[in-house]
Amino acid sequence: MCEFDDFPQPGRKRIVVPAAVGQLGTDLPDFETDALKQLSSGAVLMMGDNSALPKMPAAPTLHDFFRHRLLLLGATGRHLLISAQKALEAGLDEDVVLAVLLHDISLPCLVRTDHGYWGAQMIAPYVSEKVAWAVQYHQALRYFADEPNGYPYPENYNRFFGPDYMPPEYIRRDAEFARAHRWYMASRQVTIFDTYLFDKGPLPDLEMFDDIIGRHFKTPKEGLGFDGSPVAHMWRTMIWPNNFL
Repeated sequence: MCEFDDFPQPGRKRIVVPAAVGQLGTDLPDFETDALKQLSSGAVLMMGDNSALPKMPAAPTLHDFFRHRLLLLGATGRHLLISAQKALEAGLDEDVVLAVLLHDISLPCLVRTDHGYWGAQMIAPYVSEKVAWAVQYHQALRYFADEPNGYPYPENYNRFFGPDYMPPEYIRRDAEFARAHRWYMASRQVTIFDTYLFDKGPLPDLEMFDDIIGRHFKTPKEGLGFDGSPVAHMWRTMIWPNNFL
């Protein structure tokens, strides 16, 4: 359990330093060195709640992460709700609808690279093995068409990555493994409803998934991030994304 007081480090300039790994291979400035130089003037490195973000409740739920994090990040939160709405309207099983709702949860709020694997890991203690599996393997399967089951290769991928892009060996290996698995169609359905041209219509109401989340997502009483699970730190990273450490 986390009890929030007023915003920490009061009365001081608080510096946000982006994760260093995201700067590798780019011409972005050295944010960390620049930030450390400012400490001599009384500034501090950001720790705890950022007043520019909505405060999370003391025991946050999945709904709170959608409202206060995912839906603040533009296209991805909207994409998840629209994709899951389409899956629900198509009559998919509830556990697969949940997988569609959560399939990109890591991408905007935690880690973009290998987001399917990270996303599966962070939800695994709270969902069925099938849901976590579907989220993990959608990342590999999305690169490989299955037209008999309604999944052509995404045209946007030619634009994103180039028409001659070949996924790395581990992606090819995992896609081949997934094709022979009993839960293949669960993960394939995630890719089918992983819409790439985002609908411009009204944003679906998160509450339409209340019953599915209630039946298929085991919310810890302490709140996500504070239950001592092996993935609690991932949820805390989403609560305090700007912490220096």
